[in-house]
Amino acid sequence: MKHIYLFIAVLFLFACSKEETFGPYNLKNGQEVELSVDHRYGAINDPLLMLPQNKPADLSLSGFSDRKPGFMYKVKAKVHVAKIPLMDGPDKWFEFIKIIKEEKYLGSEPFEIQLIKSYVPGGPFINLGKTNEQYNYIADKIILTYTNQTVKDQLEEIYQHNLEIRKSWETTTPIVIPKWKAIKATVTHDPASFGKAYLVQHIEFTL
Repeated sequence: MKHIYLFIAVLFLFACSKEETFGPYNLKNGQEVELSVDHRYGAINDPLLMLPQNKPADLSLSGFSDRKPGFMYKVKAKVHVAKIPLMDGPDKWFEFIKIIKEEKYLGSEPFEIQLIKSYVPGGPFINLGKTNEQYNYIADKIILTYTNQTVKDQLEEIYQHNLEIRKSWETTTPIVIPKWKAIKATVTHDPASFGKAYLVQHIEFTL
């Protein structure tokens, strides 16, 4: 009987050793991990780090709907490997489980966001809306305020051009594409509306 139990144990360990892993951290489907989420929500440099290595996690984080700009998080997540690969998306990602720690960012260092993004299929689009006279970068998440009239005028120009593009989707005329290749905005967290708004200091257009 002891030999049978030993044989079963060996088979179990062998099966576990053969379980598929991937990436530099040898992750497995369903494995729980801890991640560090940065305060620069939606920024060009918005690092997601694997803990305790404190190195790039290589996968995206899905389902973290309570994330707020201006706060740094330590979270628990689970590795998800899709049984059927998505046609136009990743086949692996992290699924958010819970917040372990939340900490307010106390610095004032500027960072950059990109107001033109591109997806395949679909091409480039302008990521700027307007609700109740407030410009928004991520609807219901991040408002864009401005330091001066020049920046406000630039935001309005971008928004009006975005309306022109959206209108072209609804007509038989050729679809309008953004007249700029890129729009990069330098921002800080707005102290007057911390956790809800970015204060735009400068906008750079690339034709």
